[in-house]
This record gives sequence, structure tokens and C-alpha cells, in this order.
Amino acid sequence: QVQLVESGGGLVQAGASLRLSCAASGRTFSSSGMGWFRQAPGKERQFVAGITWSGGSTYYADSVKGRFTISRDNAKNTVALQMNSLKPEDTAVYYCAADAGRVYRTYVRIGTYEYDYWGQGTQVTVSS
Repeated sequence: QVQLVESGGGLVQAGASLRLSCAASGRTFSSSGMGWFRQAPGKERQFVAGITWSGGSTYYADSVKGRFTISRDNAKNTVALQMNSLKPEDTAVYYCAADAGRVYRTYVRIGTYEYDYWGQGTQVTVSS
């Protein structure tokens, strides 16, 4: 079992930066692929960024490529999402997600159904 707790959300102006963090508990974290997703009001949850168990591969949605960076620290059981040049359309609840682990995939998965554990979400609001 993995428990995920996000932090770092808030209200910022367009062009600002935020850093989201996800703290994970559970013995499978270091072998789990991790992802960040977001959900705006009235919209489906969508993939934002993902990272493989080793950190060797990352993948981003086109809408955030070049502005967001995902990273992980397996020694600290954390994954982060650095968000720069924020836009009003980035406003959403951001969720951290983990797969079940112990598979050691070398590619990032982007479907919500491909992740087994989810955090409670953290709100990011970007004003224009």
C-alpha cells in the first residue's frame, strides 16, 4: 500500500512559479512510476507529467512541456513538480499518482487507469 500527500499549491499570478511536492509512504515507492495529473472544474482528469521508477525517463503533456519539470528523490520518498511561467489555464486541482511498483518500467504511462494510488490533491489557481 502507498499513501500520497501533496503540498505546495496556492494562488499565484500569471508568470509566477510554484513547486508541488508529493510525499509517499510505502515500501514500493522506489520501484513505482509516478505521475502528476490535474483536473479543472467540469473537465476530466488529465495527465501532466510522469517519471519512471529510476528517474531515467520523464514525459510531459504538450501543454506544459518546457515550463514544468518533474523530479523524484527515492531516498526521501518524494516526487516534485516544478511549475514555471504559470498560465491561467493551469488552474486545477493537481494530483500525485503512483503505480503498484515492482515492474520497473522504462517508460512513462499517461492514463489515469494505469495508476493505482492517488493523493488527495492540491489546488493551484493562477490569476491573470
